[in-house]
Amino acid sequence: MKFLIGLHINPAVLDALTDEEKAAIGAGHAGFIEALKESGELITTQALADPSQAAVVSVRNGQPVVTDGPFLEAKEHLGGFYLIDCENKERAIELAARIPDAAVEGLGVEVRQVMFADGQCDA
Repeated sequence: MKFLIGLHINPAVLDALTDEEKAAIGAGHAGFIEALKESGELITTQALADPSQAAVVSVRNGQPVVTDGPFLEAKEHLGGFYLIDCENKERAIELAARIPDAAVEGLGVEVRQVMFADGQCDA
């Protein structure tokens, strides 16, 4: 089963961390990535640019309309993700709990099953 583990970032929370705490989070992610590679459960992982660099696209009257920045006004934003393939939701949650962000108050780690990919329904 495929799951997306989304990392919800709050810039104010990250800014309040010490350099040592930030380094520990980075090292924790590196170790987590290595463990997922070894177990064969990692499909891919990506970090995302700041929402201020985002563009929101909608189509009105058949024409694309593009606005800068994130769609929602919120303290948190999607900062990155892991796409994993594991046995079940319980295992995905177990893995998500190992991500260093999960231990930081004000940051979030979300687990969602991938419903379909490449036109094939997996659910």
